[in-house]
Amino acid sequence: MGYVVRFLAALLLLVLTPAPAARAAGGQSWTGTWEAAPSGTAPALPGAAIRNIVHLSVGGPELRVRVTNRLGTTPLHLGAVTVALRQGQGPDAVPGTLRTATFQRATTATVPPGRDLLTDPVRLTVPAAADLLVTVFTPDDSGPATQHGTALQTSWVALVGSGHAADEDGSAYRTPISNWYYLAGVDVRGSAGGSVVAFGDSLTDGHGSTHDANHRWPDLLAARHPRLGVLNAGIGGNRLLRDGTGPGALARLDADALDRAGVRFLVVFEGVNDINGKPTADDVSAYADAYRTLVARAHARHLRVVGVTLTPYAGYPAHTPAREKVRQGVNQFIRTGGAFDAVCDADAALRDPADPVRLLPRYDPGDHLHFDDDGMRAVADCVSRVLL
Repeated sequence: MGYVVRFLAALLLLVLTPAPAARAAGGQSWTGTWEAAPSGTAPALPGAAIRNIVHLSVGGPELRVRVTNRLGTTPLHLGAVTVALRQGQGPDAVPGTLRTATFQRATTATVPPGRDLLTDPVRLTVPAAADLLVTVFTPDDSGPATQHGTALQTSWVALVGSGHAADEDGSAYRTPISNWYYLAGVDVRGSAGGSVVAFGDSLTDGHGSTHDANHRWPDLLAARHPRLGVLNAGIGGNRLLRDGTGPGALARLDADALDRAGVRFLVVFEGVNDINGKPTADDVSAYADAYRTLVARAHARHLRVVGVTLTPYAGYPAHTPAREKVRQGVNQFIRTGGAFDAVCDADAALRDPADPVRLLPRYDPGDHLHFDDDGMRAVADCVSRVLL
């Protein structure tokens, strides 16, 4: 009953919440349409042009790109940044769509270590669910290069990149890569109804889903809500209570979620790596305190927060009866602790009724922890029902 009351209260608040002031004044506002949370570093590729391929959620007539040197230790010199709509399945641009991005009207820029840098607005109409090419030429980067390590998307590199950032023809881009370099987000200016940040670990990042198919659950959620930008702030190996792969959840919350353009909802699906990690994190009250802190900080920004229960993983090598007891305790808090505005019970949606500590086989890609495409759809369906 308490969950129903919280859900109805959240829904009523959403209905009564006025649109942002920028929308009231001009009918359009900035909304995040794509994100990759910085997860670590990779060796730099000095002199190369990296053609990152990203799949947008909402569209609009104007965009801007967030270039990142957040985990770098030296200044990042940008020789050129370009954007274009993707043609076909490779690194070619749709003819006539390539634009050079500027930074305070300059075509080159320097990003200090530990920082992100937004481009000036770029006039390019991008449809919803479009593939965008974001090419970054780094003439002399010594690294380490900030990256998102599990893109599940093939991007391309021209190892001799000088003069190739503005190529519509992708023939110079011969080296495939499976991570995103120097890129933390894309915003569009348009009439979207705000954005949702999916905040979590590898289960949100997309492990287990089909490569190059955009079948992560945030992508599938975007297809269900075409007027909402959906931002994937998942990092494989990330933790709730401490640093893991990438900064811990509380340390990265502002940069990866709360400070994003047009955010209205935060979906929190994180904690299993703490249960499985070292040192042992078996105090359920520590998880409860961390969730309450996340929610309080989001509420201070007037966001609604959805909690997602932790899904079963018996059969995965790290699973033990003691860790299963912790997972059950954490899920009990998510469901009934009153911290969240609404709850997506992914545990109930994906577990095997015949063996509830395991994933239903149709959702299991084989490692017993992550989700295949069908499992990703089940999570998207669960979150979608709560958002509606």
